Amino acid sequence: MDILRSKKSLSDASHTTRKYKTDCSSGVLKILLIILFAEFCAWAFKATVPPPPKKLGPPDGLPLTSPRIQLSDGRHLSYNEYGVSKDVAKSKIIYVHCFDCSKYSDPFAFSASPAVVEQLGVYIVALDRPGYGESDPDPKRTVKSLALDIEELADKLNLGQKFYVAGFSMGGQVIWSCLKYIPHRRVILNICMLAGAVLISPAVNYWWHNLPTNLTNEAYSRQLQQDQWSLRVAHYLPWLTYWWNTQSWFPGFSVITQNPAVFSPADIEVAAKLTAIANPNQAELMRTQPRLQGEFESIHHDMNIGWGKWEFDPMDLQNPFQNGNGSVHLWMGDDDRIVPVTLQRYIAQQLGWIKYHEIVGAGHTFSFADEMGDNILKELLDTN
Repeated sequence: MDILRSKKSLSDASHTTRKYKTDCSSGVLKILLIILFAEFCAWAFKATVPPPPKKLGPPDGLPLTSPRIQLSDGRHLSYNEYGVSKDVAKSKIIYVHCFDCSKYSDPFAFSASPAVVEQLGVYIVALDRPGYGESDPDPKRTVKSLALDIEELADKLNLGQKFYVAGFSMGGQVIWSCLKYIPHRRVILNICMLAGAVLISPAVNYWWHNLPTNLTNEAYSRQLQQDQWSLRVAHYLPWLTYWWNTQSWFPGFSVITQNPAVFSPADIEVAAKLTAIANPNQAELMRTQPRLQGEFESIHHDMNIGWGKWEFDPMDLQNPFQNGNGSVHLWMGDDDRIVPVTLQRYIAQQLGWIKYHEIVGAGHTFSFADEMGDNILKELLDTN
């Protein structure tokens, strides 16, 4: 019996030891899993949080190379001026640049002849949008805020009672905001009135509520798969936009990655022309200025605004020039592979007061082609 009891005790002890070892192994595994999960969460958080923008100006920031005005909230907007002198100009235009560009990428500077600019008496000021180039970021930026920045820029530069606004691509989309928000002040204060507007290949938000679903679905399906996903992220998960476009597992937004598939043959010709005529200094500025302060405050924040949730869309707008003292022009290329021409046509049809110009065989960048700057300026200024 003693022998049997001893064997049973040894068996119980062995079972207890195995159970202890199993419990210890299970406990260690749980701890390891918790540690791994915590590390993953820390990595994921770090990957989705963009770095702060690079500082501008003295004493320890990036050098400033162009003039800036200070806005009422303390931020600065950087700008370039060209054309005839502001004091003798017949027409003054504020130009708003496109996505991943800067004030140095202005189609009028490339495709408008000095003779026509002189003849029409045009003064043009091109600005860096917030977070681009040498303009301070605007962490509180909204669809409305940039329109008000443009209005304040006009005041600070003393552009007088009337000025025009023009924008290309994402900058063209901003012009809808100008038409929405600046005229209210125009009516109330009767100063710095909008004299007219030009939208060149303006970006379209596929979630504008007045666009027909069948048209948006068809146009959206024609976009590259990488762009469909990138725009979904910008619209539904804006806090992931930075990570989505900086990770290396799959491609981000095609304009950021410079996928040649989004450029038409006409666009490739225009790019070759710009490369040929731009001097080395100008080419370097066009290349380096857009993301000077970092990618988030410029291109990624831009995506969140442009394809985010808007409180209005173009079809909600009323004609700001019902008395005939101004006009709005929308220019498109029918072979634009970045902005769907079908949606642009629909918007122009719904807004009968828009003067719509469609260029056959032209791509997204047609405004930089020879003589297009002259044509756009003449249409805008000769009809007012």
